[in-house]
Amino acid sequence: MEAITGRKTIQEITVEHAIHPIHVSQWKRKMLDRASELVTSGKTKDQKERQDKEPGLFQQIGRLQIELVEPKKTQLL
Repeated sequence: MEAITGRKTIQEITVEHAIHPIHVSQWKRKMLDRASELVTSGKTKDQKERQDKEPGLFQQIGRLQIELVEPKKTQLL
């Protein structure tokens, strides 16, 4: 994460963790290449969850609207 965010250079990371610079570069490249997969897979999961919840939410909105309208009707009578 330090290499991706740019908080430390690859050289600083290799010295601190006693690893070869090539490894840090490879890990950084893999992470950046797969980052789009993580983001897109999360979006599809969120979209599915929203679609599953939608009918129930619309029903709840309808009930709440009725609750708001009915007291107004009784006040008019």
